[in-house]
Amino acid sequence: MTADGGAIVVYTDGACSGNPGPGGWAWAESPERSDSGGSVDTTNNRMELLAVLEAIRANPGPLHVVTDSTYVKHGIEQWSHAWERNGWKTKDRKDVKNRDLWEPLVHAVRARSDLTFGWVKGHSGDRMNDLVDELACRQRDAHRPGGTPLAPLADGSTAAPLRALSPDEQRAERRRRDSRIPDGHLLAVFGHQPPELGGWDANPTADDVRRRLREILEAKHQLHPDLVVLSGLRLGAELPGAEAAVGADVPFVAVLPYPEPEKRWPPAAQARFRDLAARAKGVVTLERKQPVDGAAAAKALARRDAWLARAADEAVLVWDGDDPRLARLQRTLDEQLGPDLWVLEP
Repeated sequence: MTADGGAIVVYTDGACSGNPGPGGWAWAESPERSDSGGSVDTTNNRMELLAVLEAIRANPGPLHVVTDSTYVKHGIEQWSHAWERNGWKTKDRKDVKNRDLWEPLVHAVRARSDLTFGWVKGHSGDRMNDLVDELACRQRDAHRPGGTPLAPLADGSTAAPLRALSPDEQRAERRRRDSRIPDGHLLAVFGHQPPELGGWDANPTADDVRRRLREILEAKHQLHPDLVVLSGLRLGAELPGAEAAVGADVPFVAVLPYPEPEKRWPPAAQARFRDLAARAKGVVTLERKQPVDGAAAAKALARRDAWLARAADEAVLVWDGDDPRLARLQRTLDEQLGPDLWVLEP
């Protein structure tokens, strides 16, 4: 479903029994494209928040989120501004409840200029609101003590929540839901910009990173003959990642945040980018328009990183352990990939 301007429209909902008790969350763009999950001990508000947060994380690019939660509505529109000013305290100087979900949600909202919200009355006959309500309730019931496996939806849909699937099934389901994700065992490469890798010109540090990346890819290729590297071809660790793939005879796919990201680079860097893009097995461009300024470009890159983290089966992060920007990315990758995240110190 899309709104005016091409934004994807997703609906979200949460459900809980006992409050606290078993609960579920869900988001859906359509009966064929959705995700849901749950917890054995939670609250309705937490499930409403998690539904919105998971929808934002799963859908980079222009997005319109529709919720029936006044708690989410008022929190985003009004309360969060005062909470931040007060150090995440209420006007009564008490800790804000569910801060662990509110804080990343507010950060995600502020980072997305292409993110809008709508509200619908629950149980009012809206078809998509009814769908996410059913998905969330199914997860709630599945997380009760002795809960039964999830049954098919009333409309016969066989779409399954990712968390209910095995790793191999999750990979297949992600590709079914997003046709831009390439086939194969996907390994994404992230990391430092040129200053942290010895500078903008050829140098021993960058050469060593490229060599070690190639060794990693050669070893991974032995384990996964269908290995495909995902590279944003960004200056820094990502370009050597693509070059290492070429050297290891492993196909790679370029994942660009928007068209012509190299447009303002020095001529030599532009030529290097275009040569590698021509060697790529494929090119995925996540957004249709170039950003209007540096702040918008940074947000588009963050959305690209989120897409890569969800699409990849593994990742290599070239990181010295100090850069705070990469520390945030490391937390995201660790959340998504766990032991399949490899940190390579330059």
